[in-house]
Amino acid sequence: MGLVAAFERFAQPYRLCRVDMLTEMKNDAYARINGRQETPVMITDDGRVLTETMAIAAWLEARDTQRRISFDPRSPEADRMHQLMAFVNTGFTAAFTPLWAAYEMESAEPALLATLRDFGRQAVAERHDRLEAMIGDTDFLVGDRLTLADSTLIGVARWAEFHQAVDGAAYPRLAALRRRIESNPDVRYAQAIEDGETPAGSGACLGHVPLAEVIERFGA
Repeated sequence: MGLVAAFERFAQPYRLCRVDMLTEMKNDAYARINGRQETPVMITDDGRVLTETMAIAAWLEARDTQRRISFDPRSPEADRMHQLMAFVNTGFTAAFTPLWAAYEMESAEPALLATLRDFGRQAVAERHDRLEAMIGDTDFLVGDRLTLADSTLIGVARWAEFHQAVDGAAYPRLAALRRRIESNPDVRYAQAIEDGETPAGSGACLGHVPLAEVIERFGA
């Protein structure tokens, strides 16, 4: 969802492909475009397959000549943006791994599930403490506008509610930041797309491409 918001704000033509992560991703067909059988996957305008959130974000940043979602690469703002993106994409995201593991286990001993959930909630709380301390006094993570740092965060931050991992009120800076990010039109558009709606958007999105077509055209 965060990358869709970034593409929408980037304001260059793009198409989307919806993937059902439970039924369409863990198979040999999908593995033709991503052998790790994960999302996200981006097909570049010259037909190359690019995976991993940070790699796709870097692709966007390198082409963001109008600096709609990034900064001059030699600026302090760019350094801070990269620092925050790296933190979110590594430790903050990884802290949820035990909770996702427990969620995806169809059958397991109650004691194992309880251990995973307890460990996961402790890890998520610790990472929330770190992020709360990193948030400054600006409207967004870096400055007064939405950037790749914010779009990287917002797709993951909502996992805390899904897993009932922390009390959001304990992190007032993060809670206020999330409200500002989630009220951004590009983020609202991405959320509506994820929910299966058909919002108007900026017009940059040229529609959806069926997954089977993507695999047929670009699968190795």
